[in-house]
Amino acid sequence: MFKYIINHAGNVNWMAILALLTFMTIFVMSVVLIFRKDKKYLDHMAHLPLDEDDDSLSSTTLKQ
Repeated sequence: MFKYIINHAGNVNWMAILALLTFMTIFVMSVVLIFRKDKKYLDHMAHLPLDEDDDSLSSTTLKQ
C-alpha cells in the first residue's frame, strides 16, 4: 500500500531533504544555545535536584 502511494506520489526526495534540513537546524540551534549558557548557571541547575535545602522542599509541598 505505502509502496504504491510513494511510487505514484512523484518525486518525494524534497520531503526527505526538508526533514533533514529541519532536524539539522534544530540540532545546531540547540548545540549553540547549550554552549552559550553560563557555566555557573548550568552547575546550579545540575545540582538543584540534589540540594537538601528545607526552603526548596517547603515551596514544592502541597498545602492541605
